[in-house]
Amino acid sequence: MSRYLISALLLISLGTLKMGIIGGASGSAASPEDGESSETSSALLNQAPIVEEKSDDSKQIVVVTVTGYSSSVEETDDTPFTTALGTKVRPGVAAANWLPLGAEIKMPDLFGDQVFVIEDRMNRRHPNRVDIWFPTANEALRFGIRETRIEIL
Repeated sequence: MSRYLISALLLISLGTLKMGIIGGASGSAASPEDGESSETSSALLNQAPIVEEKSDDSKQIVVVTVTGYSSSVEETDDTPFTTALGTKVRPGVAAANWLPLGAEIKMPDLFGDQVFVIEDRMNRRHPNRVDIWFPTANEALRFGIRETRIEIL
């Protein structure tokens, strides 16, 4: 497939999500999938949501797609209860490829003042999403896919 076709398909699949690059953010160093050039993979992994505004206390606010996941084998690797940071999954754990491990975020429109910590990574085909851990697959499915503002603390 040509680079342009791949880009067009990705843009269509991302819908109305705002994309950009936040300085210093990087994706995972996974190898390209079959038929995908490393140049395309690298460009996709380095994309991140655009900073929408800065609040008075220097928090970055970005608009992203947020999804849910659970510790089922179908949704994770062969260690479904261990995060990329080496911790055990629990409420408040989030996954993202464009934020550093240990970063703290809030999603006030969805979860109020609850703080989430980026302790896990996602499949690299989702370079600019945030994935929230839920105890069961049904809870993650009920949460669905939502677009919201997040505060990077």
